[in-house]
Amino acid sequence: MNLETGWNNEFKPMNYLLTDEETERLYFRLVTKDDFDSWLPLFKEERIDEFLGMPKGLSQIEQCEFWFNKVFHRYNNNLGGMNALIDKRTDKLVGQSGLLIQTVEDEERLEIGYSILPEYWGKGYAQEAAIKCKDFCFEHEFTDNLMSMMHVDNIGSEIVAKKNGMTFEKLVDEFNVFSITIDTWQKQHQ
Repeated sequence: MNLETGWNNEFKPMNYLLTDEETERLYFRLVTKDDFDSWLPLFKEERIDEFLGMPKGLSQIEQCEFWFNKVFHRYNNNLGGMNALIDKRTDKLVGQSGLLIQTVEDEERLEIGYSILPEYWGKGYAQEAAIKCKDFCFEHEFTDNLMSMMHVDNIGSEIVAKKNGMTFEKLVDEFNVFSITIDTWQKQHQ
């Protein structure tokens, strides 16, 4: 896989992937085709297509294929991307998280994305990964305003955003946008 590292827009020309970064319990690596079967259980969950903004009516395997195609498309086009989240203790895939370039109301913005496999929900992995993404973004000064978007009914993701210091910014279609500025982040780290 050939990853490009330049970006010629309002963001600094960087590779936004957190590959080889770590938290207390997790390490970040690129998603590979070998992760497909481990990621498949996510798509057994009700309304997952809605929550992830995916086309409706796809089978579980088609949803997973759609997800992986999107991940690899981001990698190949320097649009940021989801990293695989690996539990350091068990060496198992627990989720995916990363910095994503998104277009929201005709504006390109950097987003923290996170998805955790159902068997690991409620264990703080999304929060741990989201904090690492936020810190990584602002430490590298990729943008001065970072967001997370989630379906209005995805309360778990909303809680993660709030615990990550983000506040509600606006509603876009069926998605809440939460954000934090670099100034707020710097104040939190004083």
